[in-house]
Order: sequence, then structure tokens, then C-alpha cells
Amino acid sequence: MSKLKLGPLTDDKPVKITLELPAALHRDLATYAQILAHETGQPVGDPSRLIVPMLKRFIATDRGFSKAKRERGTQSGDMDGAVSE
Repeated sequence: MSKLKLGPLTDDKPVKITLELPAALHRDLATYAQILAHETGQPVGDPSRLIVPMLKRFIATDRGFSKAKRERGTQSGDMDGAVSE
């Protein structure tokens, strides 16, 4: 069995965002949802539900972002724009 970076999804009050995904990325997201459902024994339903936990995981494990955030002394949601590279 694979070791996926995401675990079971939790229910949380969402903020609506509209975005377009390339077809290949959407197919990969759907495949990921199928594998996750098989591994956790819980149906994912709509693969778009994976986007938030994936983004959270990405941000939580991005060392450069964590360092920049600490240096700025900001908390989650306090940044006033995109982080430039």
C-alpha cells in the first residue's frame, strides 16, 4: 500500500473559490481521490475536496514559506499578498 501525504478529510466551513484546472491535473486529482478512498476506506466523493488539504499540506511543509513567515512575524492569514520568490 502507498503512503499518501493526505489522510481522511475533515469537515470544515469552506470559503468559495473558483478556479480552472488543466485536464491532466484534474485526472490526477480524481485518481488520487480513488487511491485515497481505497486506502482510508472512506469515499472522497468530489475530487475537488482534496484541493484544500493538499494546499494545507504543501504550505505546512514548505520550509522557505515557514522561514519567511517567521521572519515577518505573521500568523496564518495575516500576509497581505502573494509571497514573491
